[in-house]
Amino acid sequence: MTEQAPARLRLDKWLWFARFVKSRTLAQDLCESGHVTLNGASVHKASTTVKAGDTLTLVLGPYKKFITVVELGSRRGPAPEAQLLYQQTQEPERLIGFRGEWEDRPQGEGRPTKKDRRAIDQLKGWE
Repeated sequence: MTEQAPARLRLDKWLWFARFVKSRTLAQDLCESGHVTLNGASVHKASTTVKAGDTLTLVLGPYKKFITVVELGSRRGPAPEAQLLYQQTQEPERLIGFRGEWEDRPQGEGRPTKKDRRAIDQLKGWE
């Protein structure tokens, strides 16, 4: 007996099936933060349903991705299986002004580095 994909599926579940996020909780957080639009309308509930043919816009890290739902799926399978659930309609856009944690920290911003801390300790005589 084979599993049939339903006609509609919760958005958080589909995002998890399609491997855009690592857990359903992260998918729920993504939806509630307003980083997902469904057919042009902003989504704020993870329980919103999607169907084949819907268009999604996702903000993931420094990129905005444009996706069309091809299939809904019935499980979270391997990556090649997950890639069959969607089709990318455009190339991802890099968001202007996004500053990720991997980029170098300009001098004087944020927490001091280990080198900075040692210099401060030496200056105060705490060596």
